[in-house]
Amino acid sequence: MCTQFAPSESSEEKIRLGISSCLLGQNVRYDGGHKLDRFLTDTLGRYVEYVPVCPEVEIGLPVPREAMRQIGDPEHPRLVTIRTGLDLTERMEEWAGVRVEELSTEELCGFIFKSRSPSSGMERVKVYDAAGMPHMSGVGLFARAFMERFPLLPVEEEGRLHDPKLRENFIESIFTLRRWRRLMNSDRRTRGGLIEFHTDHKLLILSHNQEIYRRMGRLVADVKDLSLDQALEQYQQLLLKAMQLRTTLKKHVNVLMHLMGYFKKDLSGDEKQELLGIIQEFQSGHLPLIVPITLINHYVRKYDQPYLKRQYYLNPHPLELQLRNHS
Repeated sequence: MCTQFAPSESSEEKIRLGISSCLLGQNVRYDGGHKLDRFLTDTLGRYVEYVPVCPEVEIGLPVPREAMRQIGDPEHPRLVTIRTGLDLTERMEEWAGVRVEELSTEELCGFIFKSRSPSSGMERVKVYDAAGMPHMSGVGLFARAFMERFPLLPVEEEGRLHDPKLRENFIESIFTLRRWRRLMNSDRRTRGGLIEFHTDHKLLILSHNQEIYRRMGRLVADVKDLSLDQALEQYQQLLLKAMQLRTTLKKHVNVLMHLMGYFKKDLSGDEKQELLGIIQEFQSGHLPLIVPITLINHYVRKYDQPYLKRQYYLNPHPLELQLRNHS
């Protein structure tokens, strides 16, 4: 199986993502405006089918409308309108409970929330105390309900996605989950299919967490001792936990050195020195990850390494997204 992205994979089988409606340019905000994010619509949107959600509109509030905020205990805040003090907490929470159950049928691979929103912010939402002082300690009421219902599903805010490393981790996660969902919905939903999936993702998982990588390896090795449903459920839990943990420079270097080891009988002395030098430059922060990855992909083709051709670590998402170009 080749890990290069064929046009059919990127254009015909899109990843389903939930998203705050205003980020798609829908005029649903309290002031009648939107918060269109061009990266999400024009770049990532080529690979994604969005399921838009606007909590305020979906609970029946008009556009435009009175602005609202959270007050009180950050763990159990009240959602009230700023001018008239109308309490919308129960209304929002009741709707959110129903909406997340509806979304459970949508096969979502993640959700992108609107930052700082009292309904949809996933962190650092303003919560006002009794003295009217704001504290950046809240979570939007709908975002909280969604994350509690789907604790391992990849989630991010559009603001945090401006960070190249957070953006890469989120997009790598949703592409990985899409591949897993594709396996679960195919006739390869077997022990053999699980072993094949794990084989293809070994180094990708290792780049996120070594301990979970070892646990997944033990699970796959003992897969005959479990029912198929037990094995798949346990593996999915570990996979999603691993993808929640960010890659680091140190983790990447570890994987790159692993990769180099596969060529110890193939590379010439000069090639070994070139690859080692580039890995060291990456480790020093002087080169982006795409540079050693590109060279290793060249050696994979040159020396026909069938095992490495299968490794999604080398091609986890479309090159057009340029996610490994940052240092």
